[in-house]
Amino acid sequence: MLTARRAVLAAAAAAALALSQGAASAQIAPPRTIEELKAESQARADRNAYPLTGLKADDVRAALANINSLDRDEWAKAWGDAAMRYMQQARAAEAAGNAQQAHEDYLMAWRLYSFARWPTPNSPGKQKAYELALDAFGHYASHLDPAPTIVRIPFDGKEIVGWLRLPKGAVGAPLVLTISALDSRKEDNVERGEVFIRRGIATFSFDMPGTGQAPLRGDADSERMFSRVLDYVATRPELDAKRVIVQGGSWSGYWAAKLGIVERERLKAVVVQGGPIHNYFQPEWQSKALGTREYLFDLFPARASVYGAGSLEEFVAFGPKMSLKAQGLLDRPSAPMLLVNGNRDTQVPIADLDVMLHSGSPKEAWVNPDGGHMGRSTEWPDGKIFAKIVAPWMVRQLGLSE
Repeated sequence: MLTARRAVLAAAAAAALALSQGAASAQIAPPRTIEELKAESQARADRNAYPLTGLKADDVRAALANINSLDRDEWAKAWGDAAMRYMQQARAAEAAGNAQQAHEDYLMAWRLYSFARWPTPNSPGKQKAYELALDAFGHYASHLDPAPTIVRIPFDGKEIVGWLRLPKGAVGAPLVLTISALDSRKEDNVERGEVFIRRGIATFSFDMPGTGQAPLRGDADSERMFSRVLDYVATRPELDAKRVIVQGGSWSGYWAAKLGIVERERLKAVVVQGGPIHNYFQPEWQSKALGTREYLFDLFPARASVYGAGSLEEFVAFGPKMSLKAQGLLDRPSAPMLLVNGNRDTQVPIADLDVMLHSGSPKEAWVNPDGGHMGRSTEWPDGKIFAKIVAPWMVRQLGLSE
């Protein structure tokens, strides 16, 4: 009996790209095989769906042809090789004085290196890919006009690292403070921030606790790093500290929701898209959600890394204390809040949007009845939800015309 159990655990770990050693897998559904994973990755690339949004279908096809196992480093190398070709093209274009071509090639290199480390850099090859992704993004960012700058804010003997992008000539500009999600990074939000810059709105982008370059793991008080950011915002004359909106999607929607309550006096509004609130953190939900096919692969290692949990038991035991209900925050007043998600979300329960909507201050909500995580569906892909629902709401909250 014990031998059979160990065999099952070993098979599940290998199939899930070396799922965390020691994690009890009885509650985790069988992951995709390598052929299933390749087919699903290509299908998502073909329709420009997360997490392959922005990747070229032909590049994806070529990279997948070089992947023959679920080994993490083999995965990272295939995508990294594709990224390296774009880096070489970008450098050549730069040397030839073709800034626009270099800009486009650095962007593709960033996206491919970032996917090479996706969803979390938990192997030597993936960690190297993440470092190269940051380098590629830095080159891409230098070609933006106006270009963002890296800001390093001292915090608990470490530093909070963020990308600040100011509109030209900014003085007292409103600000959108974005927080990356479980498997995205702050750089993704910088890339998508052009819609705000064009309207004279600054952007400040950060990794959520437990990911990227964040100085803290995810814990019940880790929102304090964002409180420190708000302190810093008040020192910048280019920014209007009284017109700050926090935007969080997926896991980072939790931090947006919490900040909307504990920092409501310093926030103009918050957006909570697909964010965990209470039910997500309960063992009953995790036992079901960790088997979702909505997520491409390696969901448990990504989620566990936020807390630094070494096993499924540790992960499940830690979660409940993160609940905003358990922390006594749900019935407290909040800044104006937009809640967004899909009724068919298998990663974060729609019940979390509902409990937030019916607690504390009045809130607004947009729910896609046929949508999955973040509200996305064929009719409502990520880009459309952002362009038609989220961004216009944020602009209105800042008192600007759409």
